[in-house]
Amino acid sequence: SGEPLDELFEKIGSQPDGASEKIFASGMIEWRRSHRQDGELIAGAQARIDRSMDVAIAKETERLSGGLPFLATVGSTAPFIGLFGTVWGIKTAFEQIAISQNTSLAVVAPGIAEALVATALGLLAAIPAVIFYNKLSTDSDRIITGYEAFADEFATILSRQLDA
Repeated sequence: SGEPLDELFEKIGSQPDGASEKIFASGMIEWRRSHRQDGELIAGAQARIDRSMDVAIAKETERLSGGLPFLATVGSTAPFIGLFGTVWGIKTAFEQIAISQNTSLAVVAPGIAEALVATALGLLAAIPAVIFYNKLSTDSDRIITGYEAFADEFATILSRQLDA
């Protein structure tokens, strides 16, 4: 926006809520710490500023992707749980055949129905979990890429000031 960095930092403060603001604040805090009493910059300031912003990005990355492992676990294990239920239901159907010595639909149907319900429940859990995992993972990657681009752009601005 063309607003001087120090003024912008004073507006957002050192403990902002937004992710981009947190990245900016971490860079500005390190920028301010990197000056000696006489105003001269301490050697290695750019690297410390970059690392500070990398840490802020890592924290935001963790926050954004915190629930993704759970969705991945549900999406990958629910079909197997459904399959286990299917096997159990078919086993029950065969047991009923053995007990009654009859292969009529009335004997087999309850076990097969149980198997189909288990399969359906497994798929009912897995399909939305995989869809949401893919959506949130893609969104998270896109947002993190934006944070990294912002940090690089901000580091470039600070680098120009360092070289001035």
